[in-house]
Amino acid sequence: MSGEQVILIGIIIFIIIVFFSTLKIVPQRTAFIVERLGKYRATLGAGFQIIIPFIDKVAYKHTLKEQAIDVASQTCITRDNIAVEVDGILYLQVIDPQKASYGIDNYKFASIQIAQTTMRSIIGKMELDKTFEERDTINITIVAAVDKASDPWGVKVSRYEVKNITPPQSIKDAMEKQMRAEREKRAMIAESEGQRQAKINVSEGDKQELIRRSEGEKQKRINEAEGRASEILKVAEATAEGIRKIAISIKSEGGKDAVNLRIAEQYISEFGKLAKQNNTMIIPTNMADISSIIATATAVIEQSKKSKSA
Repeated sequence: MSGEQVILIGIIIFIIIVFFSTLKIVPQRTAFIVERLGKYRATLGAGFQIIIPFIDKVAYKHTLKEQAIDVASQTCITRDNIAVEVDGILYLQVIDPQKASYGIDNYKFASIQIAQTTMRSIIGKMELDKTFEERDTINITIVAAVDKASDPWGVKVSRYEVKNITPPQSIKDAMEKQMRAEREKRAMIAESEGQRQAKINVSEGDKQELIRRSEGEKQKRINEAEGRASEILKVAEATAEGIRKIAISIKSEGGKDAVNLRIAEQYISEFGKLAKQNNTMIIPTNMADISSIIATATAVIEQSKKSKSA
């Protein structure tokens, strides 16, 4: 191979290198910062781009996607002087590639440092128990602080999430005992409330039973009273009807003689009973004259009728 061929091959290789140096393919959601002779010239977006070789160069490459950056665990002192290990995740996104290139040397490192210092400041203002309860407050405060500081860097901080808050082992043991005692307390309260409710239910049931029983007894007595009243009324009506029929019979022909006969029969019957039940008897003076007895009884009946009519 002659010297001319070597030179030709070198020229071809040089042309190929220059050609590929001129052509730039920028991926989607990526930005290239181009400098010309050491000075910012342009920001290249996604797609096929052409630059001048040896004069222009790609100085910085930035992804425009949201990035999740792990914030390493650090020791923070709470307000009640307890050391806890806290770590988290910071989510940020490059909004202005030019500012991200020239505004700060390393925006990721700077954002992490601000997040850690803000975390220590917030934890120092809280007691240990509050650090577990106020995670949302911690996250919001850190996002506000980092986002404000990173604005000149062309970076937008979207959110921050606390991953773990780890207290010392002695504090863990004490917290576990406290939680166990709290659970036992709630269990005892729940059991006592159950017993109380059960007693209330039983007493309420007894009360309802007594009320219903008394209502039933009351209704029973009312029904019995109404039954007795109805019975008395029926008896009185029957008696009145009987008396009325007797009166009609007395007024009819031969009625008075029948009454006299009936009175005599009852008198003899009752006198016979008196003789059987008593050792001492009262004997009328005129035993043989039954007619006088009947006449006397009849006179009494007529006298009663006259008194009622009067």
